[in-house]
Amino acid sequence: MWAASLVMMVCSWLSYVDRQILATLSVLILADTGLSTERYTEVVSAFSIAYMLGNPLWGSLLDYVGLRKGMLAAVAIWSVASASHAWVGYGTAAFLGLAAARALLGFGEGATFPGGFRTAMDSLPSNRQARGIAISYSGGSLGAIVTPFLVIPIAARFGWRTAFLVTGTLGFAWLALWAKVARPPYLPLPKRRPAKIVFPNLLERRFWALVCGYSLGAIALGPILYLSSLYLNRVFNVSQNDLKYYLWVPPAGWEAGYFFWGWAADRFASHQNRPAGLFVLLTILGLPLGAVTWINSPVFVVAVFFWSMFVAAGFIVVALRAAARAYPAGQMAMVAGLGAGTWSALVAVLLPLLGRWFDQERYTETFLLVTFIPVVGTALWLWLTRQQGSFADSASGTAAALPKWR
Repeated sequence: MWAASLVMMVCSWLSYVDRQILATLSVLILADTGLSTERYTEVVSAFSIAYMLGNPLWGSLLDYVGLRKGMLAAVAIWSVASASHAWVGYGTAAFLGLAAARALLGFGEGATFPGGFRTAMDSLPSNRQARGIAISYSGGSLGAIVTPFLVIPIAARFGWRTAFLVTGTLGFAWLALWAKVARPPYLPLPKRRPAKIVFPNLLERRFWALVCGYSLGAIALGPILYLSSLYLNRVFNVSQNDLKYYLWVPPAGWEAGYFFWGWAADRFASHQNRPAGLFVLLTILGLPLGAVTWINSPVFVVAVFFWSMFVAAGFIVVALRAAARAYPAGQMAMVAGLGAGTWSALVAVLLPLLGRWFDQERYTETFLLVTFIPVVGTALWLWLTRQQGSFADSASGTAAALPKWR
C-alpha cells in the first residue's frame, strides 16, 4: 500500500540532494571557477525562478499525462541537469553554464511535490492520505540533513565535479525504480484522463485559501534554511567548521513534522473540509520563533528552529489535505504545484528584505516578521473558507460534494 509513496519519498530526497549540493560545495566551486559571491547568488536565483514556474506547470501536466510518464520525464530532465554541472567552464563560461544547469534543474524539480501529493491521493484510502503526503514529502527534509555527509567526502576525494556526476547517476537509477512501481498494484491507473490540461482559476477562494494555509503558514522554512547559519555565526561566533554540528537539527524537525502532522490530519481531520482547529493550533505553536533573539545559547536557538520547522511542516500537510477536499480528484498534482510554487515565490520576495535586515543586525524584526506571517495566513484562511460561497461559484463546474468555499 505504501510502496508508491515510499518511492516518491526517495524522489524528493534526490531533489533536495541535487538542489543542496551547490550550496554545500560552494566554497570549492567558487574557488575553482573564479565566480564571485554575487554571481553565485544570481545562479541560485536562476534555480528559484525556474522552480517557481515549474511547480504549477508540472502539476497540470502530471494531471493530464499521468504520474508514470510525467515523473519519468521530469526526473530525466533534472538528472541530466544535475550531471551537467560537472562540465561547466571557468569565469563567464562557468556562470552561464551553472545558471543554465540550475534553471533546468529547478524546472525539472518542479514536479517533485506535485507528483508526491498526487501519488498519495491516488494510491491510499482517505484515512491514510495525509500520512502518504508526509512520506512523499519527507524525503526533502531528509535530503537537506544528509547532503553534507554524502557529497563532501566525494568532493574531497574525487573533486566537486564528480559529486555532481554521482547525484545525476542516482537520478537515473530512480527512473528504473519508478518504471517498476508506477503501475498496478502499487499505483492504480487514473480513473479518467482530463480532456485538456487544467490551469488554476486565480479568482477562486480555494486557490487563495491554499496560498494562505501553505505559503504563509510554512514561510519559516525558507528563512531558517537560508539564514540560520549566518545567525549562528554572527551572533554566537559558531565557526564554519562547527556549523555542521548545528545545521542538521532544524531539517530534522521538518522531517519529524511531516510524519506527526500527517498522522494528526488523518486521525482528526481526514473527513473535514475545514480543519480550522488544526490551523489555529499550528499558529499558536509557531509563536516561540518570535522570541528567539532573547535566547543566549546556540543550542537552544537551534532547538527553537527545530520546533519552528516541525510546525511549518504541519501547515503544509494540513493545507494540502484541506485543498484536496476542495478540488476535484483529477487536479491533485496541480494543487501541490500551486502550494510549492507560491511558497517559492513568497520566499523569493521575502528573503532579500530579511537579508538586508541581517546586514543591519535587525534580527528581532526579522524573526518577529517571520512569526507574524503565519498568523495572518491562518486568519485569512479562516475567512476564505467560511461557508458563504466564493468568488467563482457561478463559474466552477465542480461536483456539488466539494466544499462551498471554492
